[in-house]
Amino acid sequence: MSIGRYALRRTLISIPVLLGATAITFSFVHIAPGDPVDVLVGFDAVDDATRDALRAEFGLDRPLWQQYLLWLADVLVLEFGESPITGREVGATIGDRLPATLLLGLSAWVLSLSIGIPAGIFAATNQGEIEDEVGRIAALAGIATPNFWLGLVLLFVFGVQLGWFRVTPPDASLLSLEMLWFMVLPAITLGTAAAALVMRLMRASMRQELRKEYVMAARARGLSERTVVLKHALRNSLTAVVTVAGLQIAFLVDGAIVVEQVFSWPGMGLLLVESVGRRDLPVVQAIVLLIAVSVVVANLLVDIAYAVLDPRIRYDR
Repeated sequence: MSIGRYALRRTLISIPVLLGATAITFSFVHIAPGDPVDVLVGFDAVDDATRDALRAEFGLDRPLWQQYLLWLADVLVLEFGESPITGREVGATIGDRLPATLLLGLSAWVLSLSIGIPAGIFAATNQGEIEDEVGRIAALAGIATPNFWLGLVLLFVFGVQLGWFRVTPPDASLLSLEMLWFMVLPAITLGTAAAALVMRLMRASMRQELRKEYVMAARARGLSERTVVLKHALRNSLTAVVTVAGLQIAFLVDGAIVVEQVFSWPGMGLLLVESVGRRDLPVVQAIVLLIAVSVVVANLLVDIAYAVLDPRIRYDR
């Protein structure tokens, strides 16, 4: 099967998964406690006729499945409605915050791969030595440390005590030097656990490859250990890492919700928390949907990348 047909097949399989994600997202938001009409009227005492009129205006008087289909039809044309709280278009509101979250998630992702892959290779090629043990302990600590705790510690030490970083976001554009410097601590916080996971996976995968016959044959031909590791074993070792690294893109966006709250980072995660607090349903639905779509798309890209690295997968049923 060609890579094009394989990609098309995986894309078609992703469609029902995506529809299921949208249905679950819509249902969970609407079965949450509280009446959206209370938010619309600002918790003021209004008569039943006014409440009924508001329900009819926003389609809340219809069965849930009808509301879902109407919402889905709007989403398919990228129409997310208007926030009843702010009066702004939901798409515009998310569009203002999305770049900050993407920049933070991408920075954390690059950081995790830049640290995790070399550290994993180094640990695997020094198996049983002190460097390997230190790496394993550091990886376990990185995975076990909660993001919010690490963020608070970094903020206290480097922001409050040492004063190297601001504790509140500067009033500057996203790509300014001041803002990028402020992003260092959130990126480290978000990327630490991901780097530790990549490191452990890379170490295990590389160790497995270094035991195989083709590696022994390469050594027997007199190739240097550096060539054996980087030219022969690395590509096969990366197959498993690519799977996790691709999924991490989506999960870093998800994990940014906590980190953005700790650092007041002006991204989509902070917007989600604010919107949940004031029960701004259209915004909450759109953000949760965006996260679900990012997970599905990341899975799709991982499957395709996996098939490129290992062509045998294209022929598996």
